[in-house]
Amino acid sequence: MRASKLLLCGLLLIFACGDNDDPGPSSVADVLYVGRFDDSDPGAVRLSWSGSGFVVRFRGTGARATFRGGRYFTVVVDGDVRPDPLAVSDIVGATYDFASNLPDGEHTIEVYRRTEASLGPTVVGGVEVDGEPLAVPRSTRQLEIVGDSWSTGDGVDGSVEVCDSSAQNHFLTWGAIAARAVDAELSTVAWGDKGIVREPLSALYDRVVGTEAGSTGTIRPADAVFVSLGANDFIEGELPNGFVPAYASLLEQIRLQHPDAIIACIWPELPDASETSLARSAIDAAIAERAAAGDARVTGADLELDELVDFACDNGHPGVETHALMAENTIAFLRAELGW
Repeated sequence: MRASKLLLCGLLLIFACGDNDDPGPSSVADVLYVGRFDDSDPGAVRLSWSGSGFVVRFRGTGARATFRGGRYFTVVVDGDVRPDPLAVSDIVGATYDFASNLPDGEHTIEVYRRTEASLGPTVVGGVEVDGEPLAVPRSTRQLEIVGDSWSTGDGVDGSVEVCDSSAQNHFLTWGAIAARAVDAELSTVAWGDKGIVREPLSALYDRVVGTEAGSTGTIRPADAVFVSLGANDFIEGELPNGFVPAYASLLEQIRLQHPDAIIACIWPELPDASETSLARSAIDAAIAERAAAGDARVTGADLELDELVDFACDNGHPGVETHALMAENTIAFLRAELGW
């Protein structure tokens, strides 16, 4: 069976056999890009936020891609997560195998970025399949997560011996687990150490490529947006000046991107009970500001656990079990609010 080469063209991958006697592209198939992405260059698609990636479906025996940047990726073949992360370099023209020698038949391959946007963009230049491309069905449900390192999956897949960027794994986060459970596409806009007024995420929120000011591209309207920010603002144990208006301003910024979404502001559980109470009151005040401005689709959400039941490799972030329990709370919220 011949290998068919996909050349990126907007949202389409055009498949063409490599032999000179081939009459031209054999077929055209939709490729599903997940998260925010820039496809303004017809020869490449750029993405950077945690969990962003793409899905390819085909009838055949294998697939591979030429891409660079982003460090580590989760690869899922026909619903099975490959045990080891795919390490991707910055070398231009490097090609990576997703699967080969599969049983000849219909297959779906998903590729998701594990590492956060601070490590620079991923550039997808081309994909190859051994077989016939097929259209990728897409969900009608859209979620967005706006957060910090708890939402990127910092340290969740590491160990005491290895606790670096390879330990980041967005696929295991509460947001990613919940999105899969309700069959929703997920876009995560999260960055470690960011907050509301301390290292404000609002400065990055509208970017399609996280490290590039003014970057534009595709941002799909969400049905629900979860805001998981505020914990980093309480590092000194007190409410920072300007927290409430800055939070309300971020909510307005989110509303402009997602006119019809329910926006759920997650109340953080902080080490000190008085800090937790102060944070909750401040977030509620920001929600009230938006309500006074006529935005009735903003609410609080109690999704975090009172205490972490396990820890990531650096002991400062939730572990796999904690993420799973937070995901259960998120799923319950979506079912109650949206009927999912």
